Amino acid sequence: MTDQDVAASQPPVRASSRRATLELVFVGLGALVVALSQSLLIPVLSILPAELDTSAGNVNWLLTSTLLAAAVSVPIMGRLGDMFGKRRLLLVAVGALVVGSLLTAVTDNIGLLIAGRAIQGCAAAAIPLGISLLAAVLPREKVGSAIALVSAMLGIGGALGLPIAGLVAENADFHVLFWITFGAGLIAFVGILAIVPEAPGRSGGRVDLVGSVLLAAGLICLLLPLSQSSAWGWGDSRIWILLAIAAVLIAVFGFSQMRIKDPLVDLRALGRRPIVLTNLASILFGFALFASFIGTASYVEAPESTGYGFGSSLLVGGLVMLPGGIAMLLLSPVAARLIERRGAPQTLALGAVIVAAGFLMRIVVHDSLWQVIVGSAIVGAGTGVGYAAMPALINAHTPGNEIAAANGLNSLFRSLGSSLASAIGGSILAANTVILGDIAAPSLSAYQQLFAICGGAAVVAAVLVLLIPHRPTSPGSH
Repeated sequence: MTDQDVAASQPPVRASSRRATLELVFVGLGALVVALSQSLLIPVLSILPAELDTSAGNVNWLLTSTLLAAAVSVPIMGRLGDMFGKRRLLLVAVGALVVGSLLTAVTDNIGLLIAGRAIQGCAAAAIPLGISLLAAVLPREKVGSAIALVSAMLGIGGALGLPIAGLVAENADFHVLFWITFGAGLIAFVGILAIVPEAPGRSGGRVDLVGSVLLAAGLICLLLPLSQSSAWGWGDSRIWILLAIAAVLIAVFGFSQMRIKDPLVDLRALGRRPIVLTNLASILFGFALFASFIGTASYVEAPESTGYGFGSSLLVGGLVMLPGGIAMLLLSPVAARLIERRGAPQTLALGAVIVAAGFLMRIVVHDSLWQVIVGSAIVGAGTGVGYAAMPALINAHTPGNEIAAANGLNSLFRSLGSSLASAIGGSILAANTVILGDIAAPSLSAYQQLFAICGGAAVVAAVLVLLIPHRPTSPGSH
């Protein structure tokens, strides 16, 4: 056993209050920039084909490559974090963000841009790894609020990405977006390297290469048709062939995981009722949040002749999401206190009910721009509360040596919900349109259908998590 392994096996040395704050700042910054990078390009996609002299189909791969790389890397890097060190893998994840951002910042070649975005996608594991690392190294009284904040960064970064992208699109070259993520990511990397210690208790073991390949292939075959459904159309045979292959690969993956000593995914732990219900709720929350993104900026940017739009600019369309992001940020410590007093299941259910109320407002009240902003902010507030409670539930019902992997899978389920929102929401908006001259825009009823589905998903999430018994939320209790 090396000196490093001996040190890693010792009980955690909890940081002083000042140092703990710095640790949270740098880990939280890394999580924020990673989340920011996921949504940063959405508002500028329409201008990129002309900027890059390429097709809209090629430009869409700037999002698809990030999604696929994130889906593959999150569960694998989470497991590697449990095995070889959460801080080590967190540095790998944030390093991938820095490298990918630099590559995309210096090129106009669409192939290199797609490659850079894929490298950025590998950084998505920073959020579950950061949650797991802080749970191990922070003073116990700070763990709850820190985990709530880092978990909420997934939504906060998405909400901030839209106005930032709108501002850049109207005033500068789109490469500035990547320079922003490069600079902030580099600061986070250096800060984590210098300030944050490694978590104790690495499990070690062999890397499950067969399981990794099966899971990666299965997730790609699942998420690729969902992300391309709007472009290909649901009648395209490629969608159904890929979904069928995904079902087979995931079934074979599950079979393999039950028969090896060191599986990539502990299916027995994953199959516990509280974990299953939390992950199902995560899919529904991910669906609702992403549908709010795609159903808000485009909504307010639509021409007034649609009967609902406000003809707003890209910048205003992004700024509409900003209050929701601020609400997520401000409510994360409130959610942490609610978790301590009422338990994570009730807190998560409360968040889901708030989300449903926000979507109900979006359906019923929409005559003025401020009403849309308030409705979106309510959705953001509920999402922040819900996202804060999810890792608390995961940690309370997961063995201590599997926390990073379990949080990684929970993040994957959130991303799956976002992919479903993109596929289903895109289909609903494309199927119900109004004709405005030479273009077809989604109708008001299409948006209302989407919001109704989101509100219903939030209600189902609330019911599911109330079936989970309240247990202590300290890391690794089970």
